[in-house]
Amino acid sequence: MPAAATPFLAYAWIPIVVWAALAQTARNAAQRSLVAQAGTLGATLARFLYGLPFAAAWVLVLHALPATAAAVPSFHAAYGAWLLLGAVSQLAATAFLLAAMKQRNFVVGVAYSKTDALQVAVFATLFLHELPGWVTLLAMGLATAGVVLLSLPRRAADAPVGGVRSWTGLAALYGLASGAGFALSAVGYRGASLQLPGVSPWLVGGWGVLLAQAIQTVLLGGWLALRARGALRAIAVAWRVSAVAGAAGAMASIGWFTAFALTSAANVRTLGMVEVVFSYLVSRRLLREKLEVAEQAGLALVVLGVATLLFS
Repeated sequence: MPAAATPFLAYAWIPIVVWAALAQTARNAAQRSLVAQAGTLGATLARFLYGLPFAAAWVLVLHALPATAAAVPSFHAAYGAWLLLGAVSQLAATAFLLAAMKQRNFVVGVAYSKTDALQVAVFATLFLHELPGWVTLLAMGLATAGVVLLSLPRRAADAPVGGVRSWTGLAALYGLASGAGFALSAVGYRGASLQLPGVSPWLVGGWGVLLAQAIQTVLLGGWLALRARGALRAIAVAWRVSAVAGAAGAMASIGWFTAFALTSAANVRTLGMVEVVFSYLVSRRLLREKLEVAEQAGLALVVLGVATLLFS
């Protein structure tokens, strides 16, 4: 019987995803301080590069523990293809999000990028034949609507230029492409985990993070070496903050990958939206700002969507 079929592991994905969301909130905070020094892509590379030692250490610990000790999984071409899809799609999603944020109507792009959870449902159905139930779809719809509300500008001065027409422009296309990239990334990682039946989900998650981050480090690091060497120098100089971002990023990724080995991509991405609540509350707490009506409604919808999924 596969490990994921045991009663404990049937529900273990829930606290694992919540943990991953918390770790990702910490990673985002660390990365934010790196952006000014190394740029967005440099800060992104720091997450992958400095996360590799922590991912490797986790894999070694898993193979040493009696409960998870096993031979190295038998990786094959199909596994590699799915993993490569996930790794490359994640990088492409980041690039499209940056392109969206450079547009005059960047708020529109960011809002559209938040549709990744809904796009996961489409891609998971097409490529993995994992059709979400109507309750999961409802939860995804509620949470996505909430995240979009939170993405809207607080001040009229920040509002998209061009009214309704701006929501169909270039920023919107970049935002949708970014959402599609993040959705394909989730599907790719879930597809890779399905290629290792019978392997402990802990090992599937650990090895998945290690291999995916190695691929992303080589691809993004190589691109920066050719186009922006200053970013590489910046993350080397700021190695302490980079190490914190890498450690938090590795912990978050280990949680996501392990969850993908336990349940569908749609479930993981929907519950993962709780990260938005964590990030938003931390930000508002630090800034001591009051939530506006739209923001309160957005947070309420995200919480309602997550609760719908959990209590279905």
